[in-house]
Order: sequence, then C-alpha cells, then structure tokens
Amino acid sequence: MTSPDPHPREPAAEAREPDLAALAALLADRTRAAFCLALLDGRAWTATELGRLAGVAPSTATSHLNRLVAGGLLTEERAGRHRHVRLADPGIAEMIEALAARAPHTHVPVRSLAAARRHRAVAFARVCYDHLGGTLSVALTDAMTERGHLNWEFGPSLTPSGTAWLADLGVRGGTTPHVRTCLDWTERRLHLAGAVAAGTFRHALDRSWLVPAEGSRVVRLTEEGREAFRLRLGVPREALGVAD
Repeated sequence: MTSPDPHPREPAAEAREPDLAALAALLADRTRAAFCLALLDGRAWTATELGRLAGVAPSTATSHLNRLVAGGLLTEERAGRHRHVRLADPGIAEMIEALAARAPHTHVPVRSLAAARRHRAVAFARVCYDHLGGTLSVALTDAMTERGHLNWEFGPSLTPSGTAWLADLGVRGGTTPHVRTCLDWTERRLHLAGAVAAGTFRHALDRSWLVPAEGSRVVRLTEEGREAFRLRLGVPREALGVAD
C-alpha cells in the first residue's frame, strides 16, 4: 500500500497582472513618444509623415510604429500598399494627454517669432483626439460649471440646464450624453471629454467658431466663436484671448 505524500504538490496555476513596465517601455523612447503626441490630433498618419515630424528615416519610423501597434497603443489601417496608423481608441488618447500633463516640462529653444506663436497656439486651443484641449477648453469647462450646466458631486455629469443648453445649441448626444474628463497638459487641470465634449467640438467646427489649422493640432478661435462663447456661456473675454 502506497503511503500518502507528506508534501503534496500545489496544482499548476497561472495568474494575470498588469505589466506596467512593458507599457512604460513603449513610451520610453522620444521618437515613439513624439509619434503618440502627434497622433492626438485624431488623424491617421503614414510612417513617412511621422518620420518627417520626428526627424527619422521612414524605415526607422516603421520599426517604432510596429512596436506601438503590437503594444496596443496604435491601430493600423491598410489600403492596398498604403498603411496609416492612429491611436487605438479615445482611452489611449486620454492616457497620453494625462501622461503629458504629469511629465516634466523641458525648455525648448524658440528661435523665431513664428515658432513662439505656434507654441502659444498649441497651448491655447488644440485637437485632443475627438474633443477640444488647451486653455480654451479648461475655460469652457469652468464656464459650464459656473452656469450650472455641470455637476461635479459624483464626478462630472450634465445637469438638466446643461442638457437644455446642448439642445439649444443643436448638439445631439442622446438623452444622457456621456461626460468624462481629460487632464490637460497645458493647464494641468481637467477639461471635458466624452460625448458631450466631442459633440460640442463638432458643433463649434461646423459653425466655424473653431477652425483647424493646416497640418497641425492647433484650432483657431474665430471672432464668431469668441462672441458665441461669451454670450452663450459667459466665458470671460481674457480667457478668449481678448483683453477688456
């Protein structure tokens, strides 16, 4: 008769846990980080375009992009021999923006008036995947809160007056439009994301209150936009780039 094993073996088991180091490694390269920041404009880019932006050869850009796609940060679209990449989803965009807000800000030499203006424009208003980012977006979030359109008691939510305000604008977002926040890297404060922010942003573009700049994440606030945001939300003139 066989005696029982005094030290029975544990059954083989396998657990899962997040590999944060692997995710961090994807962004621990300045070229890949530059690609992700550029792709916050929501567009699909080619390896050649991204390589030109980062100052690397297309073959080098392709190698970096392959890693970002394999790591789930980017998704690719193919049409014949042509390949484009974009951020995988809005959650990835919000993560990149939030990381940029928490990252140390380094001093970049500005050698021309045009470059200085470009830096100011990016900080003021820019595309943040499918919604507006920058100082202007934070100002709009503040104004919606002050007008009682947002309730922050249990996280951001649209109030009845906010729903009515969106309907008055002509923004369609369903009966309970989704409201999220995104940490703005310029202000290091929250601006609105989610369906409400995306719908409002599209409406502002359709009405030409905001106009995208060619080949850039920058969006420009028009005079019609300044007037609309001031009258409809009470945004202070100084927050709209207009001194009293």
